[in-house]
Formats: sequence, C-alpha cells, structure tokens
Amino acid sequence: MNIKNNNYLELFTLQKAVRDFFTNQDFLEVITPPMVSNPGMEVHIHPFEVYSKKDGRTLNQYLHTSPEFHMKNLLSEGFEKIFTMSYCFRDEPSSSLHRNQFVMLEWYRLHANYEEIMNDLEKLILFCSSKLKREKVVQQKAINKKTIQEIFQEVLNLDILEFVENKSNQEFKQVIEENYKDVPLPEEELSFEDYFFLLFLNKIEPELKKYPFIILYEYPAPLKALSSLKKEDPRVCERFELYANGIELCNCFQELSDLNEQTQRFDEQAILKEQLYQYKLPEARLLYNALEKGIPRASGIALGIERLLMILTGCENPFLTD
Repeated sequence: MNIKNNNYLELFTLQKAVRDFFTNQDFLEVITPPMVSNPGMEVHIHPFEVYSKKDGRTLNQYLHTSPEFHMKNLLSEGFEKIFTMSYCFRDEPSSSLHRNQFVMLEWYRLHANYEEIMNDLEKLILFCSSKLKREKVVQQKAINKKTIQEIFQEVLNLDILEFVENKSNQEFKQVIEENYKDVPLPEEELSFEDYFFLLFLNKIEPELKKYPFIILYEYPAPLKALSSLKKEDPRVCERFELYANGIELCNCFQELSDLNEQTQRFDEQAILKEQLYQYKLPEARLLYNALEKGIPRASGIALGIERLLMILTGCENPFLTD
C-alpha cells in the first residue's frame, strides 16, 4: 500500500486506536444527531443555524457545538460507559487551533468521579501514542497535575480564590491594573470570568508551554459551566482541563445533575448571551428532560482529536484544505 499523504494514515490510525481503547474498556460507542434544537448554551460559543436553501426559511435547528446534551440523555436512560467520536461545528474564526468543523471525542462514566476520567485520559494518550509509534516519547513526558490556585500562585504569586469569595470584581480589576500592566483592560467593569481569562490567556497559558502535559483542575466556582461544586470547598468546581505544550486538549466535568441549579445557570447564560451577542437560543429541553428522569453521579469529557493528532505526531488534519 503506497499512501501518498501520511497525515491521512496518522489520522485514521489515531481514530482506530481511540475506538480500540474504549472497546477494550467495555465502553459502548454511540451516535448522536448533529442537527439539534439546542446546540449548547455556552455564552461565547456560537452555533450554525440550519435553513432551507429551497425556500430560505430557518428550520429552528442548529448544528451541534457538542454532543453533550444527547450523551447526558443516554446517561439518564441507564447507559453507564459510553463514547462518541464525530464532527462538531462552531461559528468562530478559523486558525491552526480553532476550526468551524472539527472532530470531537466525548466519553462518560456513570457512578464515577472525575478522577476516573483523569485515569482514562492518561491511559488513552499512552495507548494512542503506542499505536502511532510515539510511546517512548510520551512515557518520558509525565502528566503533571496542579490546581488552578496552585498554577496562579506559581506563575503570578496570586491567590485567585480570594476573588471568588472575599473581593469584588472592581478589586480584581485594580489588582490587574497595578500588577500586570501589559494585560489589556477595557474601561468598563467586567465579570470575574472575564478578568480570570484576561490573566489566564496573557500570563498563565504562555507558561504552560514548558509542560509537555499538565492537568489543571479545581477551577474557580464562577467557571463551573455544567460541572458540580466541590463540597469540601465550594469556591471551586469539579472540573479539569489537559494542556499539552500550552495547547488545550480537553475539558472534563463532574456533571451537574440538579435540574433547578442547571436551569438557573442556563437562564443566566441566556441573558448574558443576548446582552453580548443579541440573539437567543431555544430552551435546552432535551437536557432538562434527562435531568428530570435523573442522572446519577457521572463524569464526562470532551477531547479534540485533531489537536491530539498534532501533539502526538506533529501532523495536521489532512481535511484542512477542504
């Protein structure tokens, strides 16, 4: 077999390795519909709306930004270990790291803590690297683990959790103005999340390049998204992300299962999205129905396959030019 473009071979080998890994762990591969009534509620993630070219009418459907809601619906039906690997779609500027159409791997464990997903992740990376013949390289690059509080103290000598409970957003802004003058700040007061990411993207993320792999966990509570708060310390949420050479690869939640809390969070996000971007999305009825049926303690993660391919092999997605 004479393959002209080795990037195809690497991508398809990685795809097969992922499936083999989860099948060997007794996970069930599932499919979810890419065209949905609610594509996801994140404030700063924008979906593509579907319309009929025949008559120009909108169909009240969107291309999903993640299969998350349908995966959680399956958890509510009693599926315990599931994964899916398919395309997701986000209306954002394209770059080497952000694309409108990309391959997402998601897997979920019912009756599990997110530490189990951490273990899955480490084993998955080693398994895939062995199939791609990069095992020795990955074995030499251990995965570090730090809390968000620890990484902020290490890089900036700043206790980020002080601003969750004891300080105002105005005080947060003042600290940035006085100590990190190279961080661009607008005049108007922002949310905690905005100030956090101004520091994280400008100060923390560049320092992550020195870590071949690092897991950052226990994000501040205002960044909880769809994750649960830590009972022992409600200033933080049960969420982690993996970075490789400064590139974010995945995002994991200990899943929120309280319907009232989830509804409140989505209502707040919907108001903010309309204020910032002047559009509304339909109610996340599928997820609400799943939470009404009941989802036991569960954890789940989303991982970008093309980014993993780039980290493990240096190859880009061969479909990029399409």
